[in-house]
Amino acid sequence: MTEITVAAIQLAFSADIDANIAKVSDAVRQAHARGATVVLPPELFEGEYFCRVEDESLFANAAPVGEHKAVLAMQALAEALKIWIPTSFFELDGPHHYNSLAMVGPDGEVQGVYRKSHIPDGPGYEEKFYFRPGNTGFKVWKGPDRTTLGVGVCWDQWYPETARAMMLMGAEVLFYPTAIGSEPHDTSLDTARLWRRAMVGHAVSNVVPVIAANRVGTEPGGEEGGQTFYGTSFITDERGDILAELDREEEGVIVATLDLDRVKRHRAAFGFFRDRRPDLYGRLVQDV
Repeated sequence: MTEITVAAIQLAFSADIDANIAKVSDAVRQAHARGATVVLPPELFEGEYFCRVEDESLFANAAPVGEHKAVLAMQALAEALKIWIPTSFFELDGPHHYNSLAMVGPDGEVQGVYRKSHIPDGPGYEEKFYFRPGNTGFKVWKGPDRTTLGVGVCWDQWYPETARAMMLMGAEVLFYPTAIGSEPHDTSLDTARLWRRAMVGHAVSNVVPVIAANRVGTEPGGEEGGQTFYGTSFITDERGDILAELDREEEGVIVATLDLDRVKRHRAAFGFFRDRRPDLYGRLVQDV
């Protein structure tokens, strides 16, 4: 039997990168104490979600993967605990800036970097001002017991193509670090249920467990007003049934153990990958 124990972290963050790293580190240790070998923090946990406004001074917070405080801290922690930590960070690469994820392995090394493919641009989520579209393509990573892990970042999680691409690359579990909450242009719009349904849909249509980690709390927004993040981080199995979840306000850690041999049997029995018709899907890659 191939089992892995996974965790998602849900926290509120401040503008103090050292305090945020300390909070995440404490939560990672809690997850490890509960048996987790892959621990997922939220997107851009290094600070407040800065993309709600366009401020050129914030580009100074980006750093190369080998120098970024959040990545370096997770490398030391992963090596000490012998676990995997998919680490979201604001990456600087020469003149370019990316919303990136470093997959940190149990030896403390960065196994590689994924750069967020889908970059949103709208009120409160003005990421195109800061981030270049990712140029790495989708990636999967070797995890515990020769398993294969797929990781998309936030806006990627809305796209069925992201999930399916990672599955075709061999992913056995999908992870999505996130920063999502209120919509400044429409205070009546609550996307929490849509957000969850989209990812549960990926779980069902790919017969794969999904882990999503969001932040909570209200972060200041100056003249533009604050932004409240709705949490509701969760772990679902390959049937779309929720194994663990957090509410809209609590900080904490959720953990679940996944039987990937069972998942593999279920995936084969459903026949979704057997019955695919890629010969009919050419329209999906035509930009017309």
